[in-house]
Amino acid sequence: MSWIVARTEPQREQTARRFLELAGFSVYLPYIRERHAKGGRRIERLRPLFPSYAFIAFQDGRWWDARWCVGVAAVIMSGGEPARLGDRIVHEIRGRERGGAVEPPKCNGLKAGDQVRILAGPLQGQVGVLGALRPRERVLVLMSWLGRVELSKDAVEAI
Repeated sequence: MSWIVARTEPQREQTARRFLELAGFSVYLPYIRERHAKGGRRIERLRPLFPSYAFIAFQDGRWWDARWCVGVAAVIMSGGEPARLGDRIVHEIRGRERGGAVEPPKCNGLKAGDQVRILAGPLQGQVGVLGALRPRERVLVLMSWLGRVELSKDAVEAI
């Protein structure tokens, strides 16, 4: 099976999902668990992993029906037809789901406060403290002489 990707109207992923399913499509919207503090309380909610995008199972060449569903802004195209996404990618995302949310990959066992050595770039060999794990495979490293530096998670190792 292959998948196509639809761009939804902003913050209307659920509306698009509902109308796509009513039109007979199989839809996948991956979510990620977001935790933050508000008013001294810890709040946890599910947010779309890919805001304003939905995966639609491609079947019978009916992609134009998906394009005209309520909540769908466009179908991602490649030339004159929709860009296809392999089942392996969607299967891998689904394989990371725990309790209705995708669990992001762990950052090589790193956690905030660990001492790290920079492995690549102009700061190679320098030592710092891991300040935070950032989205998109990034880390924030605190260095005594330079301040805060944001790097790729592959560019650091725990000491």
